[in-house]
Amino acid sequence: MGKSVFIGIDNGVTGSVGAIVQMEGASRRQISFASVPTTMEQSYTKTKKNISRIDHFALERMLAPWVCGDADSTVMVLVERPMICPGRFVATTSALRALEAVLIVLERVCNEGPVPMDYIDSREWQKVLLPQGLKGPELKTASATVGCRLFPSMAAVIKKQKDADGLLIAEYCRRKFGMAV
Repeated sequence: MGKSVFIGIDNGVTGSVGAIVQMEGASRRQISFASVPTTMEQSYTKTKKNISRIDHFALERMLAPWVCGDADSTVMVLVERPMICPGRFVATTSALRALEAVLIVLERVCNEGPVPMDYIDSREWQKVLLPQGLKGPELKTASATVGCRLFPSMAAVIKKQKDADGLLIAEYCRRKFGMAV
């Protein structure tokens, strides 16, 4: 029996990963949601400070059960496009480092080759899943509220994360690609 796996990755060191696994012919879905695993290390700049980085080993262990080893599975991953803003150099640098780590993990997580993936802008999935007209902190609040409503079994994790972005990206992926994969 085949299954479809839809994974949403809210890119960044404060992001999250959501997965929705749908077995062929079954009405129940397996839902998973967690913060992106990170590690702290000393910065490589002259100023002595610590930076967060994605723990790519832990991310690979997290993704492997969903995307590897089942010939009857179809997998689709949506990765939120990183924020690029020259006026926010430090945040942009962190986002690009995080994206590179995610891409490397998606390329090597399975011996069969890279996992099928695409990029998504936050506005695209938010337009479908969140109330219109929200900005700034309101988006995070709405993400948590909608996430808890759609996925009540994940409410505790969503509240701890303070949003459900990764899981809502996975839900958008399921809605967009569910019939195609």
